[in-house]
Amino acid sequence: MKKLRPIMFVGTGSDVGKSILVTGICRLLKRKGYSPAPFKAQNMSLNSFVTPDGLEIGRAQAVQAEACKIDCSTDMNPILLKPSGANKSQIVLHGKPIGDQTIKEYFLGNNKEHLFEEAKMAFLRLQEIYNPVVLEGAGSISELNLKHRDIVNMRMAKAADADVYLIADIDKGGVFASVYGSIALLEPWEKKMIKGVVINKFRGDISLFEEGKKILEKLTGVPVIGVIPYAKDIYIEEEDSVGLQKKSQSVINGQVNIAIVLLPYISNYTDFNVLEKDSRTHVFYSNDPNSISDADIIILPGSKNTIQDLVFLREKGIAKVILEAYESKKTIIGICGGYQMLGKTIEDPLGVETDIKTIPGLGIFPIATKLTAEKTTTQCSFTFKNTLETFTGYEIHMGETTIDRNKPLNHISGQPEGYMHENCWGTYIHGILDHSPIIEDLLKGFTKAKTYFDYQAYKEKNYNKLADLLEDNIDVNSIISENHTIS
Repeated sequence: MKKLRPIMFVGTGSDVGKSILVTGICRLLKRKGYSPAPFKAQNMSLNSFVTPDGLEIGRAQAVQAEACKIDCSTDMNPILLKPSGANKSQIVLHGKPIGDQTIKEYFLGNNKEHLFEEAKMAFLRLQEIYNPVVLEGAGSISELNLKHRDIVNMRMAKAADADVYLIADIDKGGVFASVYGSIALLEPWEKKMIKGVVINKFRGDISLFEEGKKILEKLTGVPVIGVIPYAKDIYIEEEDSVGLQKKSQSVINGQVNIAIVLLPYISNYTDFNVLEKDSRTHVFYSNDPNSISDADIIILPGSKNTIQDLVFLREKGIAKVILEAYESKKTIIGICGGYQMLGKTIEDPLGVETDIKTIPGLGIFPIATKLTAEKTTTQCSFTFKNTLETFTGYEIHMGETTIDRNKPLNHISGQPEGYMHENCWGTYIHGILDHSPIIEDLLKGFTKAKTYFDYQAYKEKNYNKLADLLEDNIDVNSIISENHTIS
């Protein structure tokens, strides 16, 4: 198999479909006999994942690696920004946090060149192993006030010597202006790198856009290599909180209603993907106390700023609703930061999250948490309650939790983890609800209907559906032609 040049997908803006397109191209190249790997120099996301060697990367690159049928690594996302406060993010370099900065400090500070060098070295390591590396940009390629400091779009494309393809979302409207404007604002060396345009999320008869393709090609001098239909029936895990805007926000009748408390700093809401696919449940995301009180099950999810989110629960009146639900014997679950909130206290002596040194929790569990500077990131195998079956998950948290009365929910290598009391439980394990036996245990008091959902098989099916869609609607041969191989 000939060595392909790196392939890069950039966008006219945010949420145009870059991550999903890279996922589909990775699977398509894999099916064609190549050995692709994803790469995004810098990602901003609260949905993250743990690599097999216990390091943290953006969830999107973990999904893309899964589409490539390879293990994920930090070289695929060397720099991860995790929003942790108002205009503030934790910077994760090669899977480990190196400090917090305001957005202004990060984008205008002096450390970007150092980070750029780290990103380039990560890319080169990938390129030694995989063929090709499929790069993903971020946001718009034409942010004139920021692009001279950019480390993820065209400067990265130049460093990688990549063939670049521009994605535009026609569903947003203004596709001609966004494509033409994005290219017109590029410098001459950048324009030369753009090898094609992809129009994404087209509704209706694609043949109606034939004239539109010709107009765009005449305006830009760049070929339109694909028009991709809007596909609602293909499921790929969403990259970040933009996806939350599309989710249900209130109860419905006839199903087990599960409220995910919509925290300001919610993280890893991918924990609930399988629950959302269960025909017996209705999962909704809300910060409305009335809607939450109507739910059968209340889940406090992970948080990037547990203390501020706990303050939010009290200010919003949600804490009162949760305590009333507990008194009325409703099922309440806490995962990661949500687990910490259900305890007696959270201490932050080092100011890891805020200036608040200690704050009372909701007091449902007899646990106390002290936030630490060191972050725990690990994949794990565990047993749930009294079962002998082994499940897999991962931990990402900054805090050590002590338990007064040990009623463990799980065991990891024989060691107790989490806490359970009656129909309420908490855990640090992300992905715990990806497993059908655990969902059956959760729902046993609400429905007699049984179901089994193989999430891994479901994801595989959808990676292939996405690859089929792209193969049918993109000129893939133009991407992998002789002109785009490394001699």
